[in-house]
Amino acid sequence: MTSVLGVKTVLHPVSDLPKAKALYSALLGVEPVADAPYYVGYEVAGQHIGLVPNGDMGGPVAYWHVTDIEAKLAEVTAAGGTLKEAAHDVGGGRLVASFTDPDGNVLGLVQDS
Repeated sequence: MTSVLGVKTVLHPVSDLPKAKALYSALLGVEPVADAPYYVGYEVAGQHIGLVPNGDMGGPVAYWHVTDIEAKLAEVTAAGGTLKEAAHDVGGGRLVASFTDPDGNVLGLVQDS
């Protein structure tokens, strides 16, 4: 089994990015470290909180950080998970993927280079 480093990233789908940014900035007490029309991200208390405009996520998605994303995807799909989004690079060598559990809940994986 591959190592799991914990949930360190949570992404939230938002319909109005400027309003969500104002609210999350107030909630978290910090300014975003990533601020673009397609994504706003915060680093706080060892976690990354992201806002995804017009995301089709259906709700917040927790991303488990792992040491080997392909191996972990193989493990969870063999155990009954269904691949939603194959592993792909989102920049800087960071790989992300997602899958659903048997009840349809979306779970994410992140591997940092």
